[in-house]
Amino acid sequence: MSRTLKIILAILLILLVSGGLMLAGSQHSVALAGLPLYFILASVGFVLHWIMFIPAYLFQTERYFDLTGSLSFIGTVLLAVLLHPSISTRGLVLCLLVAIWAARLGSFLFNRIRKDGKDRRFDEIKTQFWRFLLTWTLGGAWVFLTLAASLAAITSNDSVPADFYLAVGVVIWLIGFAIEVIADAQKSRFRSQSDNKQRFITSGLWKYSRHPNYFGEIVLWIGIAVIALPVLQGWQWLCLVSPLFVILLLTRISGIPMLEKSARERWGSDPDYQRYVENTPVLIPAPQS
Repeated sequence: MSRTLKIILAILLILLVSGGLMLAGSQHSVALAGLPLYFILASVGFVLHWIMFIPAYLFQTERYFDLTGSLSFIGTVLLAVLLHPSISTRGLVLCLLVAIWAARLGSFLFNRIRKDGKDRRFDEIKTQFWRFLLTWTLGGAWVFLTLAASLAAITSNDSVPADFYLAVGVVIWLIGFAIEVIADAQKSRFRSQSDNKQRFITSGLWKYSRHPNYFGEIVLWIGIAVIALPVLQGWQWLCLVSPLFVILLLTRISGIPMLEKSARERWGSDPDYQRYVENTPVLIPAPQS
């Protein structure tokens, strides 16, 4: 089987899995022009990523990839507020939390790539049509799978009043968001100093975790799932794949594994880095041993 055919099959598999979850999440969704609002909103990320793929491939640039993801999150929840005939308080809170997170992360990543000039992950991928299309399709899937649980609650035709789950979920989200923002700010400040260009950060939250920003992101999406929990019914329970997907993505696929590999290549022979790795948890913050 050729590599191109494998990539095409991978794209079809992504769409098949996403389509199945869209059907599950649409079970108790309000409808718009005969279509479940859940299905409409779940498609936004894919559509925007495919539209942006065209100029990205033509001009061989990845500069707007992360920004497209953030705009997809924001566009999805904005449409939810505009299109839902009677969105609940819980739905509004979820939309607000998602929009705040996406706006902050999107601006942070866009400014970072603007300063760096490019994202090295795309150097080879962007020259190959099908691999690049797969990457942008994965971007759409990332938006949907991350939002799946919150979309189920936002679009539900059954409103559940503000309750314990809403309060606890917001607190969890705030804790996770604060950790992610602080960790990103600390690393940006560290990298902005010329003396640190070839060094690794071990201060601030990075003293207690090698990836505290990812820990914060996982925590905040768990908070989102907690908020959505009381609204889920029937097949919608499958939408709880959202926080599990975030954990899998960051710890097994594109987050920690890639950064750990890069760090080993740069500092693997450095005794200080070896001690840092040995004494510092990879994800969940804890005092150094």
